[in-house]
Amino acid sequence: MLHGRRGTTSLNKTLFRMLSARASTTIYQPHISKSKLGTFLLVASMVKSLSEPGGTRNLNSEESSLISLSDSLILEILRRTSLDVSKKIDFFKWCSFRHNYKHSVATYSQMLKTLCINPVIHKDYIFDFLSSMNLEGVVLDSSTFKFLLDSFIKSGSFDAALEILDQVENILDKLNPDVYNSVLIALVRSNHLNMALFTLFKLLDSVTDEDVSFIDFAACNELLVALRKAGMKSEFRNVFYKSREKIKNFPVDVWGYNICIHAFGNWGELETSLNLFKEMKEKSDPLVPDLCTYNSLIQSLCFNGRVNDALNVWEELKSSGHEPDDFTYRIIIQGCCKCYRMNNATKIFSEMQHNGFRPDTTVYNSMLDGFLKSKKVMEACQLFEKMVDDGVRASCCTYNILIDGLFKNRRGQAAYALFGDLKKKGQFVDGITYSIVVLHICREGMIEEALELVEEMESRGFVVDLVAITHLLVAISTESRVDLTDRLLKYIKNGNLMSAVLEWKANMEVLMKDPKIRKKDFTPMFRKGDFRELMSLITSHESSSLNKEAIDPWSPSPYMDHLADEAKSHSPLLISSRGKRVLEKGVDSFDINMVNTYLSIYLTKGKLSLACRLFDIFTNLGVNPVNYTYNSLMSSLVKRGYLNETYGVLSEMGEKLISADVATYNVIFQALGKMGRADLAGAVLRKLTEEGFLDMVMYNTLISVLGKGGRFDEANRVLEQMKKSGINPDVVTYNTLIEVNSKACRLKEARRYLKMMVDAGCAPNHVTDTTLEFLEKEIKKEKQKQN
Repeated sequence: MLHGRRGTTSLNKTLFRMLSARASTTIYQPHISKSKLGTFLLVASMVKSLSEPGGTRNLNSEESSLISLSDSLILEILRRTSLDVSKKIDFFKWCSFRHNYKHSVATYSQMLKTLCINPVIHKDYIFDFLSSMNLEGVVLDSSTFKFLLDSFIKSGSFDAALEILDQVENILDKLNPDVYNSVLIALVRSNHLNMALFTLFKLLDSVTDEDVSFIDFAACNELLVALRKAGMKSEFRNVFYKSREKIKNFPVDVWGYNICIHAFGNWGELETSLNLFKEMKEKSDPLVPDLCTYNSLIQSLCFNGRVNDALNVWEELKSSGHEPDDFTYRIIIQGCCKCYRMNNATKIFSEMQHNGFRPDTTVYNSMLDGFLKSKKVMEACQLFEKMVDDGVRASCCTYNILIDGLFKNRRGQAAYALFGDLKKKGQFVDGITYSIVVLHICREGMIEEALELVEEMESRGFVVDLVAITHLLVAISTESRVDLTDRLLKYIKNGNLMSAVLEWKANMEVLMKDPKIRKKDFTPMFRKGDFRELMSLITSHESSSLNKEAIDPWSPSPYMDHLADEAKSHSPLLISSRGKRVLEKGVDSFDINMVNTYLSIYLTKGKLSLACRLFDIFTNLGVNPVNYTYNSLMSSLVKRGYLNETYGVLSEMGEKLISADVATYNVIFQALGKMGRADLAGAVLRKLTEEGFLDMVMYNTLISVLGKGGRFDEANRVLEQMKKSGINPDVVTYNTLIEVNSKACRLKEARRYLKMMVDAGCAPNHVTDTTLEFLEKEIKKEKQKQN
């Protein structure tokens, strides 16, 4: 009996002699030819020799040199599943050194496909073989190239896939269009979006209408998702419209439609989102909207201030056969809270818990923010206690919302105490927390304390960003404490930041110097107009009740069908988006944000002319204004009584396609009040009520305008509507009602509102004292008249 190397070395000498000499003796097999049998036996013998210790050394015998290597023989051995991959690699290399054989495309392809069983482990071997192919002039075929790319992509090695792409760059022009799909996926998943765009456009240009099926729509969808997440709006639109030009039915699946509906809706293009929803249902092979479709539409409607419509779609979703998930609950609650509809938010929050969904930190933060902005401090505190009891972990954002809300609700002592406790614990405090406290104490004129906080902020390692600098600069300028600028500079960790601010300020003031003396206190740069034309900006449309005749009774989404049909007639009056915090970006931060900072300073000091010229200079330099810029200018112009110029700013804002926000309409109400046009204010109110988007400041402004215009019944109705919407009246609301009724000699009503204020537990302020003194004088006068 033979054992170990002795048996291996012999390598079945009899078999080798028989096959090499083509012996005449054959074994009879009725279905197997003599050549096939010989090849089978030879392959089996070589595989056995390779599997045993020694591997390819077992083939270096005198008999093995008689073997004539061929592609078919090597392919048979490489395809044997019983042979280990490492043995196949050794055998492949052994064949390469045989003087009478050169590997072909087929053998290289088989070897590469074998290594792709585990491409991460065999990555080095794969690249070695690709290099050998280039040296030997063997061109990799498209199918193997695609197989390699797909293997690395599935294993998550996107950079390796791109390395392969670099190595075989010379054959790209010869590849089938289908290969580009793998290249596209690798580029997208490795975040090489610009290269992915180039690849997709090249693919779209190369295919014809007949072979458009080569395009992998899943790869296109992945690219669209990546572009949306990266905020590359123009590139997203280019891919969308170019794909629709080349592929008539693009997007082809529900996933593609959901991506586009979500993206366009979040970018304020609600009409496009609704049209896509309508299109997907009207295709020759209709696509059924899924839960993701509804979620995207609800989020888009909330973002664009269409909360009433979002609530209707929410109700329709629950009856369409789909069950809301935690994301659905989150977006509808966030939408209601941003629009101060806390009654709806509270109801949906309870429903969410009843259906077994556990609200997370984001949902609780939205509810807390909504309650505090609606002046419902007790409800906010109770919710926070519930959050702790339910074991939901609070975040820095949670405490920032609480501190900011307490300050805004005249609970400054409680806010500062919470801030101090968090600092002692050394947790849940970040740079934003400090900026919030700095803002509020600056508004109280406590600049020294604010600077001390900035010093502490810097010592704790938090970078003093543009927001904190803005608060301090405005406060220093307002209080005429220019000497404190040096102290501010001392506490800034990034010295280049503050130096750039001062240099920016100096250069700006040089630009704005003008030897001419102007009698006017503003620069007329906006076209004048009649502010009464405001009503022409508000598009009248019918009520959003359904037209039953135009609705398919069998449709699972009749309200969404209605919105899609009426998309063009529903231009949003308001947007619910909020300004994002300006993070530290070095000198790059000094664009429109710094313009807005200095606008605030000059407008606070009453230097309207300088502010207007600053606006003019930087718009000419290509800096694009934002909502805050226009709102600040309009507010100052209204306070000075320049209503026609205000209308000019408003018109330019509309021409720049900047949607109005809550602050814009607050300015409009103030202007209408100055004009004594409370009737127009009432008309605007009705439109905004339909949209379901009114905040505390807007309600208070409306009550003031209506009260001063003698429309007391309407003012009272606004107060009731304010309460029904979930917003508690604050001290400004009651002060306004008491004042306007007292000045109109409606003393009984003024006393009623005073009692209402006391019963609501609303703490009076110095304005209340002044108003009460006036009310007391009026009461005395009334008694004297009666006597």
